[in-house]
Amino acid sequence: MANPYLDDLRLAHVLADTADNLSMDRFGALDLEVSTKPDMTYVTESDKAVEEAIRRTLKTSRGRDIVLGEEEGQTEGTAENAERRWIIDPIDGTSNFVRGVPVWATLIALEEAGEIVVGCVSAPALGRRWWAMKGDGAHTGKSFRQTRPIRVSGVRELTAASISYSSAPSWDAIGRQGEFDALLRHCWRSRAYGDFWSYMLVAEGAVDIAAEPELNVWDMAALDIIVREAGGQFTSLAGEEGPWGANAVATNGRLHDAVMAYLGHFPDDEPLPDPHDDDDDEAPMPGNVTRLRFNRDD
Repeated sequence: MANPYLDDLRLAHVLADTADNLSMDRFGALDLEVSTKPDMTYVTESDKAVEEAIRRTLKTSRGRDIVLGEEEGQTEGTAENAERRWIIDPIDGTSNFVRGVPVWATLIALEEAGEIVVGCVSAPALGRRWWAMKGDGAHTGKSFRQTRPIRVSGVRELTAASISYSSAPSWDAIGRQGEFDALLRHCWRSRAYGDFWSYMLVAEGAVDIAAEPELNVWDMAALDIIVREAGGQFTSLAGEEGPWGANAVATNGRLHDAVMAYLGHFPDDEPLPDPHDDDDDEAPMPGNVTRLRFNRDD
């Protein structure tokens, strides 16, 4: 039996193709129009153009569905009891886009009855795209027809784990700076790949942990299903499954409880682990590195 979301996934790829063409046309342009929103984050003419184009297509092909986008908010569909909502971030990583850094992407997700069932992340400047639909696993490739499945890593210990994040100081805003710093020290390797890319690397098994303290649903919706369909776990810092909190922790699943012990809400009788309790403070031996990179589930 065909997956009921197959047509929606195909549409997500069509939307991503349109977004790629519009965004790449202006990436690196010297006359790019840039302004700031009330929260002092950047918005460009490309953010607006991409979202407008996606909305036009959805209005024609999925007019009954609700559409929520970062730039224009939520638009109701024509269905009286709509359970379907498209969630769009036209350019995730606008600061990178503005500065000419190629780490940015269009994020497209479909929510049905409170669950993300389709997700597509397209990063044209990196030449990469990732996608997933409920029950079909996660995939990457240049297009819908050029694909390979992806899977999270099999790493089970923080001392052998690689963690990626966007901005270390941002954890101070939610009172978790010390805990975040301790987690970084306890992991084998930390890098700030940033934004959507951290989560796609988790889904691919190249990174084991990704976390951010302040996010919106359009920042997370497409990432959530791709991580989950790749075998990982995606929650808020409060432990709520999915992209519905104001922050995110994504892991290969095996490490989730250990990460939450640092960053989440943990019982008083289980104090924060001390990264200096290990018998050996040095990084894991090369044998652990091999396991980190290649130990995937079958």
